[in-house]
Amino acid sequence: MSLTQAESGAMARARELGESVLGTTSPNPAVGAVVLDAGGAVVGEGATSPPGGPHAEVHALARAGDRARGGTAVVTLEPCAHTGRTGPCADALIAAGVARVVVAVPEPTRLAVGGAERLRAAGVDVEVGVEQQAAEEGALAAWLTGVRDQRPYVVWKVGATLDGRVAAADGTSRWITGPTARAAVHALRATCDAVVVGSGTALADDPQLTVRDADGRDAARQPLRVVHDRRGRLPAGARVLDGAAPTHVSRAAGPAELLAELFDRDVRRVLLEGGPTLAAAFLRAGLVDEAVVHLAPMLLGAGPALVGDLGISTIGAALSLQVRDVTLLGGDVQIRLRPTRHTGDRPHADERG
Repeated sequence: MSLTQAESGAMARARELGESVLGTTSPNPAVGAVVLDAGGAVVGEGATSPPGGPHAEVHALARAGDRARGGTAVVTLEPCAHTGRTGPCADALIAAGVARVVVAVPEPTRLAVGGAERLRAAGVDVEVGVEQQAAEEGALAAWLTGVRDQRPYVVWKVGATLDGRVAAADGTSRWITGPTARAAVHALRATCDAVVVGSGTALADDPQLTVRDADGRDAARQPLRVVHDRRGRLPAGARVLDGAAPTHVSRAAGPAELLAELFDRDVRRVLLEGGPTLAAAFLRAGLVDEAVVHLAPMLLGAGPALVGDLGISTIGAALSLQVRDVTLLGGDVQIRLRPTRHTGDRPHADERG
């Protein structure tokens, strides 16, 4: 698979563009697109709009204008070939006169598949599967999980001390991590469709679960706040019910049923901020796709651990995670990890609008 330097750079930029709209496109995929002119210069960029708006390719082509003719479109997901709430992106690329289309991820749904074939039939050179793994593990991960597993992608976020405590023995837990890490949590919430806690966390901490900017003001777009409260313990005066953002109180029997409820609400990316008990339930069920752990350089020696009982009694059965990156956040450390498990064969679905 041969790429020019300009195409390789454009694909990296297209992945960044997809990441920039995470949390705004569901149930559609967060796609990025870059258009190069015939000489390889960037002349247009775009990312998926909220549902009902233009797809990434259409935005990029609009910015490129006539400079797209004879050029190359680089896109993280195969352009669609069907008419949903918007027209087929494959037809838009053909009409713009692009000579070549470079695609990271082939279309996985029966509904929208066929874009590459339509482009080739029109004489466009198409290359599919370029840097596919990076794209699948980036902004498209949540949407692909929805297509394959019919459930949202789950990011588990937890803040703890070096010895893995999320609170002191007396229950105090505020400000384990510093302001830079707390700002990173708000940025992470903004990339998700829903933020989930259990009733225990809601009762103990009374969190608001909103997204706030650097000045402490509520962001214009807020994810759905979700409280898993099987026993109806959430008080009417809880901050999560304050009207600052939409809230869903669920009495689902377990994590799988809760995720099914959220999937039906077009939620495709969930941030799990619940306490040790809820985290353990998701981990035992194999329903955590990514973990974001903030470690503060302090020791408590006692207090609740960052995760509850996983039913593991021997080191050989330990749940293994792969470190993806480590970042300093002020005086704290952020570790991003993914569970190393085999998910098996998964069916295709018809979902793209």
